[in-house]
Amino acid sequence: MKKIKNSIFYVSVISIFSVLMYWTVILGAALEKDRNIIIPQSGKSQFEEFLTAMLHNLQHPLAILLAQIITIIIIARILGWFCKKIGQPSVVGEIIAGIILGPSLIGMYFPEFSEALFPAKSLGNLQFLSQIGLILFMFIVGMELDLKVLRNKAHEAVVISHASIIIPFALGMGLAFFIYESFAPEGIQFLSFALFLGIAMSITAFPVLARIVQERGIHKTRLGTVVITCAAADDITAWCILAAVIAIVKAGSFLSAFYIIGLALAYVIMMIYVIKPFLSRVGELHATRENLSKPIVAIFLLILLLSSYATEIIGIHALFGAFMAGAVMPENIRFRNIFIEKVEDVALVLLLPLFFVFTGLRTQIGLLNDPYLWKITGLIILVAVAGKFIGSALAAKFVGQNWKNSLTIGALMNTRGLMELVVLNIGYDLGVLTPEVFTMMVIMALLTTFMTGPALSFINYIFKPKIVEVPEVMKGISKYKILLSFGTTETGKTLLKLANGLTKKSNTTTSLTVMHLSQTNELHHYNLEEYEKEIFDPILEESKQLNQEVDTLFKASNDINYDIADLANKGEYDLLLVGLSESIFQGSLLGKVLGFTTRMINPEKLLNTVTGKEKLFENSPFDETTKLILTRTHISVGILIDKNLTKTERIFIPVFDVTDTYLFDYAQKFIYNSGAQVVVLDAAGEIKNNSETKEKISKIEKDAPNHITLQNQRVIGKAFLQQQDIMIISLNSWKKLVETKSVWLSDIPSTLIISEKQSK
Repeated sequence: MKKIKNSIFYVSVISIFSVLMYWTVILGAALEKDRNIIIPQSGKSQFEEFLTAMLHNLQHPLAILLAQIITIIIIARILGWFCKKIGQPSVVGEIIAGIILGPSLIGMYFPEFSEALFPAKSLGNLQFLSQIGLILFMFIVGMELDLKVLRNKAHEAVVISHASIIIPFALGMGLAFFIYESFAPEGIQFLSFALFLGIAMSITAFPVLARIVQERGIHKTRLGTVVITCAAADDITAWCILAAVIAIVKAGSFLSAFYIIGLALAYVIMMIYVIKPFLSRVGELHATRENLSKPIVAIFLLILLLSSYATEIIGIHALFGAFMAGAVMPENIRFRNIFIEKVEDVALVLLLPLFFVFTGLRTQIGLLNDPYLWKITGLIILVAVAGKFIGSALAAKFVGQNWKNSLTIGALMNTRGLMELVVLNIGYDLGVLTPEVFTMMVIMALLTTFMTGPALSFINYIFKPKIVEVPEVMKGISKYKILLSFGTTETGKTLLKLANGLTKKSNTTTSLTVMHLSQTNELHHYNLEEYEKEIFDPILEESKQLNQEVDTLFKASNDINYDIADLANKGEYDLLLVGLSESIFQGSLLGKVLGFTTRMINPEKLLNTVTGKEKLFENSPFDETTKLILTRTHISVGILIDKNLTKTERIFIPVFDVTDTYLFDYAQKFIYNSGAQVVVLDAAGEIKNNSETKEKISKIEKDAPNHITLQNQRVIGKAFLQQQDIMIISLNSWKKLVETKSVWLSDIPSTLIISEKQSK
């Protein structure tokens, strides 16, 4: 009745006021008499008028900017994803995206399209937006620097870091001496040209390096600590040198630059001794998400903008101000993490790709149309690699690192990435670099970043041939080994209870490894240890209560699903347990039947790369997001659908096929370790006709009388199902339940779907 009343009211209001507006227009038209109203006549049809208006809209600056942003983000994300898949940092793909969209490819072969999408008059808007993205990015870089690490562990790292700056800097200035006459812009002093080539040769991409260290799993090693500290010291030193170089270039001489450098020092002192204590106090009072209100966020963003504005006015570039604003943020790791999350997505996903493309629009590979120019490009790359790679490696060897670690440090410090492009664009804007030199240096930045991954793999190959890198916790092959992979701590605790039910009396003959993988781009190197502790502490506390020994394994991953399978296979585990929270079916018909409403974890992406070869829901009528595809691992996989599992004392095992009898091994483990009561349902009448299967049940009954019961009825009551703690079912039998839309599904307890071990 209420709906009918609302509908009548809605129709009445719309109708009455529409008539009123029409009547007003009619009466208003009568007022036009004697006012000489002129209606322009273009001589075009209405459709032609529409097309003209559409064309005008397409050429509006805002429409062009939005089209540019959409194109840039799509291409950058696709190429970034592809590079991650082949083991390269995503920044490499984003740099390539910029070059592709620039005059080097699209502009050369599709000039009309390039001119329509990137008209010259629109590039100013793109540049300013990209600069905002850079300011936010440098703010994040400053926050990711852990100054405590520098204070505590900087001894040998500073030696390596400063050697990795001075050696390539000197070589860069030497290179400038040979190419100045041919390639320096008209009217630019040798000092300015040489200083910019020097700083461009000596920069290291700290954020990219940190990501690679995490992905390679060396962040917890002494080598990882040294190289991160080196990169951090390199970053701070290089940006201070860059600020001085910009001051000298703008002033024209050392003496004139003293005024700028003096102001810069006063600015740095104020940031450290005035702004930092103030921000630290604010951070202490607002260190949680609940306390970090919009006014507080506004204060920190205002400090960022004022800092950037101050350094731009002083003459050392706004990016240095953004970097300093990040560096003086409160040292509270939780606070920094929250703030980075607020800034990072907009900066890295939306605005930063604009900078790559703007750089690409400046990069004209077609200018290198002579073999001599390519020889100079090769010389630049050679000097860059020799200075940074060899310089860092020799310095590391001198301070006591072995050759493997020294070469690894050299390869990592040779990573230039985005930071190099920032320096090059500053040089280009100041008129110090010509388009030809700018293009050569961009190619150098791309190649030195691209070579880092292969160089590290080659170094590992030389020093550790034919050794598969398996974490220490994965050794001890004589034990029955279970790997638990969890996303949230609650899921991890539930999986641990489940595994404990399988092993609690067999601690000496079993091994449990609890594993958590996190996306590399969601982690920040400075708080890895705290993050790992936060993740695993509740699990370890649960293990103490259960009196269950566990090993922990934490890894930063580019592809979590692949790495779960890879680690499970390499570790030669007997069982992989994967927790999928309460629901892997939310949003599907099956989800509604099961009554799940919690946050969904997409199982297809995970288990596409986890086990076997069967599609769990192949040919089923359900949503694509409810498919579990078992493809990669060679071990048994248990997929837990958790409906508040707390114990494993009452277990129900439905058997639809004689091949399901591998589940009896798990029943036996639960009975021995937990004293579980197991009910086996011969759902298809297969067991009673199979002597081997009946013999297995008889053996279990003999070893543990009154702990296993065989039932033959086809109909299982709701009350019985609700009394069970967990249902254990084979992959194929679960598929049958789903395909037949079994009435059980709405009443089942927590369910463990187990696949049989696959042959390699």
